[in-house]
Amino acid sequence: MVKQKLKRLSQVRSDSLKKQTKTKILAVGDIHGDTGLVKKLAEKAKKENIDIIILAGDLTFAETSIKDIVGPFAKAKKDVLIIPGNHESISTTEFLAEAYAPYAKHLHGYSFKKNNIGFFGAGTADMGVFMLKDSEIFNLLKKSHDKVKNLKKKIMVTHMHPEDSKSEFSGWPGSKGIRKAIEQFKPDLAICSHIHEASGLEENIGKTRVINVSRRAKVFEI
Repeated sequence: MVKQKLKRLSQVRSDSLKKQTKTKILAVGDIHGDTGLVKKLAEKAKKENIDIIILAGDLTFAETSIKDIVGPFAKAKKDVLIIPGNHESISTTEFLAEAYAPYAKHLHGYSFKKNNIGFFGAGTADMGVFMLKDSEIFNLLKKSHDKVKNLKKKIMVTHMHPEDSKSEFSGWPGSKGIRKAIEQFKPDLAICSHIHEASGLEENIGKTRVINVSRRAKVFEI
């Protein structure tokens, strides 16, 4: 009887620890300078005790304004991971990360670690105002993945969607480099945006759960 009680108590403690170590993430892309959306999401992040915000590119609309895009999240003291989309330059997202440090982090070709989760990413697209070749996107993902490859959980963040994914229904082809990165690095999650009409689409590529968030913010725990 005593052994059974101790076993049950141990299980309760174990379940409690698992809940405590869960990391809550809010991911969104294609904000395009919509400060009203940012304000709502920052309030949501505070209310729902979000740990990490992911901004998956196209923060601006052709860089017409960068005001109040990252600031509200930093003011809420949330970690904000940023990559550029095809509507802003890499130097713009670098500037935003520096301006709102220590909360904002530039994930383009870099990595971030929290609670034994490794985040790695590469932004921009092979089209639009600011472009990168598909091979360059893959090389940046490889570089950033190398820093977190031994962690228990991994989340990959890109602006573009992978080749042969559901998001291609829009008529825009996906990235071969991103598809290659998913197949080679096998992240638990792959977050993308870019295709507004694909907002909310989910699928699996191998063991990787791929989520196209676009403007429809997705909250999940890992």
